[in-house]
Amino acid sequence: MKILVSTIAAAAILVAGSAAHAQGPSGHAAHAPAPAAKAPSAAMSEGEVRKVDRASGRITLKHGPVPSIEMPPMTMVFVAADPAMLDRVKPGDRVRFAADRVGDVYRVTRIEPVK
Repeated sequence: MKILVSTIAAAAILVAGSAAHAQGPSGHAAHAPAPAAKAPSAAMSEGEVRKVDRASGRITLKHGPVPSIEMPPMTMVFVAADPAMLDRVKPGDRVRFAADRVGDVYRVTRIEPVK
């Protein structure tokens, strides 16, 4: 009888330990910061500047795929998140850019000419 009780108690401890481990990290892993997720807008896409409208803060880009906003290649108008970015580019420039979407507005959040 003592062996049966000891066996049942040991099994209960093992099951409880497994459930606690499955709930989250333990030991040093519990103190480590979680890996940073890649922000969708951090991904740079490539394109060509077709038009810059500094007055309205808009830029027209002919671009390849833009994974951060799940957009296929096309030519479209983006709003510049910071209108000062538009001073660094001109029509005909090849660029790398990051974009996001806020509601129905597609924005360029970063842009740099390709050298």
